[in-house]
Amino acid sequence: MQRWSSSPNPAPDTGWIDAPPRKGFFTDSSVCIGCKACEVACKEWNGIPEDGLEMLGMSYDNTGALGASTWRHVAFIEQPRRPTGGSGFTALPMVAAVSGQNVEQPSPATGIRWLMSSDVCKHCTHAACLDVCPTGSLTRTEFGTVVVQEDICNGCGYCVPACPFGVIDRRRGPEGARNVGIAQKCTLCYDRLGEGMMPACAQACPTQSIQFGDLDELRVRAGHRVEELHAAGVTDARLYGADPEDGIGGAGAFFLLLDEPEVYGLPPDPVVTTRDLPAMWRTAAFASAAMLVGVAAAFVRKRA
Repeated sequence: MQRWSSSPNPAPDTGWIDAPPRKGFFTDSSVCIGCKACEVACKEWNGIPEDGLEMLGMSYDNTGALGASTWRHVAFIEQPRRPTGGSGFTALPMVAAVSGQNVEQPSPATGIRWLMSSDVCKHCTHAACLDVCPTGSLTRTEFGTVVVQEDICNGCGYCVPACPFGVIDRRRGPEGARNVGIAQKCTLCYDRLGEGMMPACAQACPTQSIQFGDLDELRVRAGHRVEELHAAGVTDARLYGADPEDGIGGAGAFFLLLDEPEVYGLPPDPVVTTRDLPAMWRTAAFASAAMLVGVAAAFVRKRA
């Protein structure tokens, strides 16, 4: 198993003195049952408006993706049988979250297997949404999470294309909903953390698919979980967003997946979208200086 180094805590870099250990989520998709308790709990606690109850034609999914009114999204992926080898699937024994409770599942006869996972804002170590926010509405908390200060957001929307995961968006309704036009996303229940409480989604999850705690401890726990799944024959199990050396500096909310990230609608190699801005500004400045020198030289020659 690859051993991840300790995750960097970005809170001290943003002015927090004596910041507590960085908090985060570990979402283990191998035990997600698609009950949507996390979606409901999130909406109930945060007062998020209903965003559509009609089925989208994408399996048993009525939310589709994360957005301003969907801070947790449970993906239902019906994966057809592959044409190669055996059953065409990686065997998925029901490896329990508690050791010693494994139950072998027979291969499905339907030619379909289900992959379910509860997606959420990644609370990136290097967060592009923070970089581009002109008002300081997006801010880093003492817990290392990223939140929107609703009373400061001017609804410019710069953060929306800056996010490499398509998480954040401006709320568009329904009529009478609060914060319409304001950027919205998961806060990792910042108000609950301040009172020593667990985020609502993790509290409601019946299978412990969503686990909350100190990020470094969660990474260790996740590594052991991958080892357990590999030992059970689930060789496709891998962590996503757990590597502090990746393009976003590691995620504050990371995942155990049972297939490639693209299957779950996640980018395979996310990179903070503002990474190349300094080099771009330097290039622009150099080009501007060269143009000015050329204009000045032409003017001098004309005078001569």
